[in-house]
Amino acid sequence: MGIRERKERERERRKQQITVAAKRIFLERGFDKATMEDIAKEAELSAGTLYLYFKNKHELYASITLKVLQFLNMRLAHIKAEKFDISPKEKLDVLKDILLDAYDFDSMALINLFHLQSRELLKKLSPEFIKQIKKITKQITDEIADIFEEGIEKGVFIKRHPAAFAQIIISAFSGIVLWEEGKKSGGDKKDYVKPTIELVFEILTKGMLKERNT
Repeated sequence: MGIRERKERERERRKQQITVAAKRIFLERGFDKATMEDIAKEAELSAGTLYLYFKNKHELYASITLKVLQFLNMRLAHIKAEKFDISPKEKLDVLKDILLDAYDFDSMALINLFHLQSRELLKKLSPEFIKQIKKITKQITDEIADIFEEGIEKGVFIKRHPAAFAQIIISAFSGIVLWEEGKKSGGDKKDYVKPTIELVFEILTKGMLKERNT
């Protein structure tokens, strides 16, 4: 391994160290009360070191979101793999499982994702970071839309714009996760995300099937 590769690996290791510490602080104190100094102390680094890797607290917060986006994108890309050579309707079941896995993988990061624009974080992020988030978000939307485009072409789903179908799925999922978050903040400890998502997919799938609309 060359010097450049070692430096890059060390940089990624340090970024991981910072994001893990940041997640703990955000969970403990919330975004508004957390400071870069708190995060630096948790990571056992100087505050100045954090700024070598992240522009500000907002970009560090958004970096946690980026990880769940990468997880989603990776899993969705596998639907096109040979082992997922299944019907469009069956691919919807796989999509449902992927979304639920993302919630299990990191529910906080997922909530961060849905709060991203409402917090106006985009205004405080570097152009390069925004570009990265928008690129991967588009890839995810396109992967979901591809499922519906295939289903329309094969006569499985009703003829509507595939991107509209994708937006319906994404909106329903984000709404349910945020609804669940609101309930928890109100003292309700039960988690209804999985059964609610399963019900939503059942209802939406029936409405999208061409055989039920002819």
